[in-house]
Amino acid sequence: MLLQSDTQLNQKSYYEFSVVRPAATPSLQEDIQADVVVIGAGFAGLSSAIELAQRGYRVVVLEADRICSGASGRNGGQTIVGYASGQGPFEAQLGRDRARLAWDMSLDAIDLVDQRIAQFGIDCDRVQGYLYVADSARKAKALQEEVENMQTQLGFSCDLSVGADVRKLIDSPLYQAAAYERKSGHLHPLKYGLGLARAALDLGVKIYEHSPVTRLDRGATLCAHTAKGRVRAAMGVLAGNCMLSEYGPKVSPEISTRIMPVGTYIIGTEPISPSLCEQLIPSNAAVCDNNFILDYFRFSADHRMLFGGRVSYSTRTPADLKALMARRLAAVFPALKQTRVDFVWGGFVDISMNRAPDFGRLDSNLYYLQGFSGHGVALTGLAGQVLAQTIAGQSERFDVFADLQHRTFPGGRLLRTPSLVIGMLYHRLMDKL
Repeated sequence: MLLQSDTQLNQKSYYEFSVVRPAATPSLQEDIQADVVVIGAGFAGLSSAIELAQRGYRVVVLEADRICSGASGRNGGQTIVGYASGQGPFEAQLGRDRARLAWDMSLDAIDLVDQRIAQFGIDCDRVQGYLYVADSARKAKALQEEVENMQTQLGFSCDLSVGADVRKLIDSPLYQAAAYERKSGHLHPLKYGLGLARAALDLGVKIYEHSPVTRLDRGATLCAHTAKGRVRAAMGVLAGNCMLSEYGPKVSPEISTRIMPVGTYIIGTEPISPSLCEQLIPSNAAVCDNNFILDYFRFSADHRMLFGGRVSYSTRTPADLKALMARRLAAVFPALKQTRVDFVWGGFVDISMNRAPDFGRLDSNLYYLQGFSGHGVALTGLAGQVLAQTIAGQSERFDVFADLQHRTFPGGRLLRTPSLVIGMLYHRLMDKL
């Protein structure tokens, strides 16, 4: 789950509390040259920079705030196979063979996370194991069908439990079915992101923090302007959630309307006894339900429950958010009803219309990566890898994503948010029914 910073929530996230950031890199104060300029120092931008630097390119990364201060350092930390859209858009638009290639690449994305952790010595509390849960008979049936389809169509196995057996996987009265798989899992996203940044710097990448791009001149040579400097480069990458920033529509107006900022929120509790953690989720897996408007949660390495969900499609933070989230947590785990909440934070996921990732080219030398739609912890790494392969001359894997057609959100600039709110009210009602 990826969250861009929500400025209405000022409380420090658990992730910022639990790391010591290095001093900020300098902001850009001069005119410089590069082979590739990357806009955004989150997972997607850092992954692109690492892959390009390993191929011998001179790379400059421009970050408006701090490294991983937005989505990449604030998310639920869940590394998930597949896509938020499912396989549907890939199969409908690209055919079964290329859709299968997309699925296989989502498995590669998980492997790539682990490869980078090992290669660069990143200590980020990595845990393997994932639980999909269903809170109604209708959702339990849907989960069972999904598990069967993944096995028969994709050869991907999950252990399905129903009825009383669910309590062996998750000690909650809420769920009627659960599916456990070992490929997905969770990690501390900010520790992971800062580890990627260290790796990029060690490879010679130049990263400039507090350097928002205010204008991007296109042509045979690109020129990215900041307040006090410029970067001229042969190629450029617009990475991840930067299109949700105030500068995004100015830099690339043609793609900014293809994503929407959807607010989602997380609470972090006080530390819980290890024995209670083991009782509630014996496998220590990350958990997500299969509602359209979903809950997602896991335990941290220091035994705090990190519980996310309760989306907002109006970009307004819900009233009394802390109490709202605590009540939802208590409904899932009555044993945690009296547990103190120490942290509450939130932000925005970059959702595409069909929830499939939106990667592509704006010009022959300008690429973009957006629309991760809640699956970005693993998928951003793959995005950076296939983009670097494309710049180096091999675009087959990148084009699986670039060939997907995406629609703009309806309603234009003024009405698209109200239109989305109405649509999400319908889905919330359907989840309740």
